[in-house]
Parts: sequence; structure tokens; C-alpha cells
Amino acid sequence: MSDATVIDSESGYKGQSHVATTNACKLCTPLGATLAFKGVEGAIPYLHGSQGCATYMRRYIISHFREPMDIASSALGEKNAIYGGGPNLKKGLLNAMRKYGAGVVGVATTCLMETIGDDVARLLAEFREEFGDLPLADVVHVSTPSYSGTHMDGFHGAVKALADQLCVEKAAPTGRVNVMPGFVSPADIRHLKEICREFGLTPTVLPDYSETLDGPALLDYENIPSGGTRVADIRAMSGSVASLELGRAIGRQATAGTSLESRFGVPLHRLGLPIGLRETDSLFEALKDISGRPVPRELALERGRYIDALVDGHKYVSGLRAVVYGEEDLIIGMTSFLAEIGVKPVLVATGARNRDVAGHIRAACGDILREEPIVREGVDFFDIVEEAGTLSPDLLVGHSKGQRAAREWGVPLLRCGFPIHDRFGGPRLLHVGYRGAQNLFDRLVNLVLEKKQTDSDIGYGYL
Repeated sequence: MSDATVIDSESGYKGQSHVATTNACKLCTPLGATLAFKGVEGAIPYLHGSQGCATYMRRYIISHFREPMDIASSALGEKNAIYGGGPNLKKGLLNAMRKYGAGVVGVATTCLMETIGDDVARLLAEFREEFGDLPLADVVHVSTPSYSGTHMDGFHGAVKALADQLCVEKAAPTGRVNVMPGFVSPADIRHLKEICREFGLTPTVLPDYSETLDGPALLDYENIPSGGTRVADIRAMSGSVASLELGRAIGRQATAGTSLESRFGVPLHRLGLPIGLRETDSLFEALKDISGRPVPRELALERGRYIDALVDGHKYVSGLRAVVYGEEDLIIGMTSFLAEIGVKPVLVATGARNRDVAGHIRAACGDILREEPIVREGVDFFDIVEEAGTLSPDLLVGHSKGQRAAREWGVPLLRCGFPIHDRFGGPRLLHVGYRGAQNLFDRLVNLVLEKKQTDSDIGYGYL
């Protein structure tokens, strides 16, 4: 069978038709939902599907976060694929509530259940009716078939489901600000909370896995790690003064922010992921408007130190050619960051489709982008490596899946995002804010210097 040339209608990518994905540049949809549910206090993620799905996701997440990761499962088999998974779902929910003491169970559906058409909403209604005499936990459910999206769709879908199904009434004014940060690191969440408090605002971050997926060492094991967004705070999100939703690529979707705005009139500020100078400036302008306060001195000093570092270090990175890949919002933010430090992004790629990444890059970068990069959506690493190999990149920017290509080409890899399996400390990598930009810039300059030093015949002791 001969391969046919195909053109992606969104990205214009010309390539060969494939019968399989080779090293995907995305992860499965329920994995994203699982991570979002881990950001709620007392919650346990629950996959309505086969046991293998939960096992794969646990292993994958543990490798990045280095934390225990329990995921409950319906553990369905061949019989359930024919007769339905309702009995397993109900029994599994009771087990999760009794054995783990869960306060919230976040149910995400897998491909198997979506394919046979289990009516999860009806099954959960039956569950509440059948066991209504018991002290049941809150159950939030979201549809997450992997064949219709990526882990980012699952993540945002779970966040919206939490807001829709737990925040159902207009709350009294709280004076708080809702922050939906998107899929960022635990270190990023901690820094965003710190920034809000510097402006005199108390944030309700949804989800907040800054402790549940990056917690301290404890003498006694906790069935469900401490931390996460309190359910009471989620219910009160309708009484907040405003919502901040970070991520340009989610602009066309119905989200937690749009839901709170349409149902309860909570003003919504949609911004890019605050990576680099320009996008962080936009975040600070929004916080100034919400709080009525100027930028705090400590944060202004961080901005100044970052600009000073750009003056000192631009000569090491200016003009380098970079390939950027990963989640759509991350690559938009990273492309903006690279453009402002003088690096030329030549290829920007993601496994997601229909996200208008090219348009969002233009909006984020403005006039600092001297030449637009090639943008590819819906591609895997076979596609990325094949095209990037013709562009002579000086460095790669993305997660650990680019390690083999970086090694083959002899170029540095600036690791960021998820997953980072081949280095230590992925949960503590800071990307957002002026402090995050400083961290990224320092790491990038040192990677470039290390390569120069290593490649030199005589070595350099002073650069």
C-alpha cells in the first residue's frame, strides 16, 4: 500500500498518511483529568475503564513528580465491555470512599466506556439513589475519551466539571480571586499564589496540586495527600471578584472561567500563560485592575533583575535557532520568551489540533518576532524530528521526549513542561512570572556555555 500525501487543514503541514502514531507529542485525555482532580483537597481520581489505564497513568505521573499516585479504577474486563460497567463503577466508588476516606471522587471515562456508551450521569444518579442512606462523598465526572483529544483537553474538562458540579449556587461576596492556571508545575502554582498575595488578593486556585504532587516527607503515610483546593472554596468561587484564566489556546472552549461568568457574572480575564516579560506584564496589569493596587516593589525588582540579566547574557544566546514542542499553551509562552531574549524559534510543534497556535504566537510576541516560525499541530515526534532535522537547530525546548533527538544532533535540550523523566526536580521547575523567566534564562545560557566549553579542544575556564 502506497502512502498518500496529506495536508493538515489547520497547520498546512504536508506529510505522509500514517496508520499509527510514532512517539506521540501528547498524552491521553484521562491522564490530564487525573492531574486536575489531584488538585482538590481530599479527592481521589477514579478511571471508569480497564485496570491497565490506571496502571499506565500512575507509572507515568510518578516518574515525573516522584510522589505516590493512587488512581482508583472500575477494573473492567471483557464481560463489562458487553454488558456495561455500571456495577463495577458503583462498587468501586464505595470502595474509594470507604478505604481512602475520599471527600471527592473525580470520575474520568476511558476509551472503552466511551466506545460502548456507558451513561455515566445516569449511573451516578442511580448510585446516589441506591446508597443515599450512606455519608457519600461528592462525585464529579468528566467525559475523557483519548480518541477525541489530548491530556490538555482532559485537564481543562476536569477543571470545568469541578466548577460546574460543585459550584452550583451564587455565593456571598468573598473578595477572593479565582485563578485557573492551566497545566503548570507545582512551583508555578506556589509562585502564582505568592504573586496574588503581593497584590493583596486571596486566590482560589483550581486546581492546586502544589502540595498533593510536591509534598514534604512525612513520618506517616497519608492515603490522600494533604493540600489541594478546598471544596468549600470551590463552592464559593461564584462569589469572587474576578477570575483569571491562563492560557491562550483555550480561548475557543467553554471553560470553568466562562461557566462562572455566564452563570454568576464573575468577570473573566483570559490571559496567556505568563512566561517571559510581555506575558507576565499582561498578568500584572490584570492584577492591578482587580486589586486597585500598583505593582508591589518586590515584584518590580524581580522584573528589573530579569532585564539586567538579559543585558548581561544576550550575547550568548542571540541568534540561536530553537525547536519548541509540547502542550499548546506552554509552547506559545515559551516561543514568546525565546523571541524576547533573541533566540529564533524555527519550528513550534504540538500534538494538539485546531488550537490556532500560529495566531496565538503572533498575538503573544507582537513585533518582537522578526520571522514567524513554522508551526505544526497534530504531529508526533516522527514528524517533528523529520522536519526539525532540515532546519539546523541550535537547541531544543521541551520535555524529556526530545532527549534522543538532542543527543543525535549534539544540541542542548532546555527541559520544561511535562513529562521530565530523565532529570530530577521536574515539579520544582519554575516557568511563570519574572522569577520564572529569570530561571529559564539562566538555565538556557548555562546550557549554551556548557556545550561551548565541552566542544572546545582546550576548554574554557572563564567565559
